[in-house]
Amino acid sequence: MDRARIRARCLFGAAIASLRKCCSYGTFRAVFPILGWLPRYSSHWLRMDLLAGVTVGLTVVPQALAYAEIAGLPVQYGLYSSFMGSFVYCLLGTSKDITLGPTAIMSLLVSIYAFHDPAYAVLLAFLSGCVQLAMGILRLGFLVDFISLPVIKGFTSSAALTIGFGQVKNILGLRDIPRQFFLEVYYTFHNIMETRVGDLVLGVSCILLLVLLKMMKGQLAEDSGDESSLYQVCRTIVRSIATARNAVVVVAAGIVAYSFENQGLHVFVLTGKTDRGLPPFRPPPFSKVSPNGTVHFDKMVWDMGAGLAVVPLVGFLESIAIAKAFASQNNYRIDPNQELIAIGSTNILGSFVSSYPVTGSFGRTAVNSQTGVCSPAGGIITGTIVLLSLAFLTPLFYYVPKAALAAVIICAVLPVFDGGIIAKLWKVKKLDLLPFFASFLGCFWEIQYGILAGMVLSGIILFYNIARPDAKITDHGVVVIQLQSGLNFPAVEYVRNLLYRHGLEASAPRSVILDCVHVSSIDYTAVNLLRELISEFQEKAVPLLFSNLRLEILDILISADIKGLRYFDDTETALHVSGETASVVGGMSTAKSLVNLNPDYHIEDLDGSEKPLLINRNMTFYS
Repeated sequence: MDRARIRARCLFGAAIASLRKCCSYGTFRAVFPILGWLPRYSSHWLRMDLLAGVTVGLTVVPQALAYAEIAGLPVQYGLYSSFMGSFVYCLLGTSKDITLGPTAIMSLLVSIYAFHDPAYAVLLAFLSGCVQLAMGILRLGFLVDFISLPVIKGFTSSAALTIGFGQVKNILGLRDIPRQFFLEVYYTFHNIMETRVGDLVLGVSCILLLVLLKMMKGQLAEDSGDESSLYQVCRTIVRSIATARNAVVVVAAGIVAYSFENQGLHVFVLTGKTDRGLPPFRPPPFSKVSPNGTVHFDKMVWDMGAGLAVVPLVGFLESIAIAKAFASQNNYRIDPNQELIAIGSTNILGSFVSSYPVTGSFGRTAVNSQTGVCSPAGGIITGTIVLLSLAFLTPLFYYVPKAALAAVIICAVLPVFDGGIIAKLWKVKKLDLLPFFASFLGCFWEIQYGILAGMVLSGIILFYNIARPDAKITDHGVVVIQLQSGLNFPAVEYVRNLLYRHGLEASAPRSVILDCVHVSSIDYTAVNLLRELISEFQEKAVPLLFSNLRLEILDILISADIKGLRYFDDTETALHVSGETASVVGGMSTAKSLVNLNPDYHIEDLDGSEKPLLINRNMTFYS
């Protein structure tokens, strides 16, 4: 009874301690990073956050309209997706720079997996958010580490070409062009004679203006400090216009289109009627009514298929890559798992205001950082600007030409395409071109298959390297084989054949020293291999020696009770005594380190001229 009471008290005490830890300020601060920076908030931070928030707001509104076009949704859904992240990330995010919202690549994924249907797009946001939130809570952010950079580059380059070419039809003013990439290419060229001159001229002009403004911003980036006041004022004005170039171009194109429409001239393909006002706050649609009847939740989930894995993973991957880049640039750290929680929460709550899946935007994050944002509070200003646009400006979106939005998209995705990646991979490691091209070409067909093919090839290359570790072989009369990586089960047969070929199967069998200086890991299969090899070498009276083992691995081998194991601290000593039969290892320091590592070992001073130090019945250490 007393034991039961003591045990119950211990369990109760442990539960209370865990509860206190969960309810501690440190835990709340980890879940809500705003508690870390809000007490330090200053008036200077407020000024900089206001400036950055307004600047990003002027960037996100035209981009949101354009990205909704990529997603195949009414333009207001781009704005619906642009404000929730600003408020949620302020509470939960760990990066001061990143801005969450619609992006070109995420919009492309929504186009594929939501079938240009707002109900599917909003439900996809909710379910993707649930996946991301669960991954964050379970601390599974490391899973994206299994997607190699060549696979990512292949996917993003393919997406950039798909998105960019997908806007050519809007630049040309073509209608009724299929959205599947290969059909899109075919019908764009097939119908090219139907090009509308007005859209072509406007679209090309917008692209040239966007490129010119971007170049001007780059030229005016440096401030020497010795210019006149008038020059500095002009420079600031031009830089501000260049920073908000997307808004400038869309507004200018809208004014031009309105002027022609007001005169009864329908020169451009326009965005058309847009639903007015703020989105209603309601749960995401778990079913929808179609002409063929009600589509239930399970059918909608089945229809989205692989999108429920691809969208949350790509969304997190895109966001975390941006957050890490700017954290490194600005000397602070982020928490990838907390970022997952922030993105997942944004998508879940966003689905209640008709948002489609969002992630971090590189372009807007760069603007945010360059404008001098000091905290995530800058996003509150950005979100407010989007809400004001929805409340008061939606009637004006009618006159925005699709050619102008296409120009914004093309200029936004051009930097995503890395034209030099092939040359870089060729120089660094040619084999990495295989997963790159598998991902790049596969994504033109189906994005999930392209990413999967790239990951499979990357995995095959990785396992091939594990199964065929590099080995440096030198001949000193005694063969020294130095493995360049861990010794694990895929490499067992390769290492066995290597030792046979250079030791037992040589014209005259020779001693072999296995130099393990680079071996950082070993498993049971490999230990069993070493046991068999030592036995086989002993049967042929050929010495097999080991050198430079890490203490942890030496401990494993001793624990495995391998008879006849002969180990030396260094290869030189092994070469010197390779012809002897004593089971010896290096000096006192190794013995003491092993004793510290494993309390089951002991040292005994024995009589003898060399004072051996007994560790166990199979190994003897000499000081």
